[in-house]
Amino acid sequence: MPEILLDNVSAHYQHRKVLGPLSLCLPANQITVFIGKSGSGKSTLLKKIYQLYRDKIDIALIPQDLGLVANLSSYHNVYMGQLARQSSWYNLTNLMRPRKADLKKVTALMAQLGLENKHQQAVGELSGGQQQRIAVARALHQQAQLLIADEPISALDAPKAQQVMSTLCQRYSSAIISLHDIDLALQYGQRIIGIKEGHIALDQAADELSPQDLLEFY
Repeated sequence: MPEILLDNVSAHYQHRKVLGPLSLCLPANQITVFIGKSGSGKSTLLKKIYQLYRDKIDIALIPQDLGLVANLSSYHNVYMGQLARQSSWYNLTNLMRPRKADLKKVTALMAQLGLENKHQQAVGELSGGQQQRIAVARALHQQAQLLIADEPISALDAPKAQQVMSTLCQRYSSAIISLHDIDLALQYGQRIIGIKEGHIALDQAADELSPQDLLEFY
């Protein structure tokens, strides 16, 4: 995977600047965690990176709104992670009657995230935390080059959040994740980037930081 390079990037919302201008280099095989208060520009920055690189790199995206299809089963929402790898005919027939090999892979991923026996249930019937883990399972199933995840554990309790972060970081050595949990940011991030009012206010190796150093971003 090539490195991510942002050169003097900015973003506007309703004629108001909400990001930048900022420049940033994110190398491959690094787990970068973005931190910052709500409205600081973290989500905008993640979206900007995705928009700039989605045609150059295979990216597994977990957006804040999850991007799930509520009336489809959990199985089909997870399976969508590999839609681009199969023909339209294969995907259509799999929608009508899931193949055993695909079903086995998806249910194994769901079980790993504590979602046993949920594969036939419509996503819209699941709790917020369960839906979040379905989006995580979809990203794992995609097996992309890069993970971009916007608050992927916000609806989870501490044990489940720890399980999800561990699973994601084992699978993706190249990841860009925004988090609202100081301890998990320091535990799983190799590099911490703090965003304030659309600008980079902190950029440092995680092992050089303490929880107190990050308090101003929460």
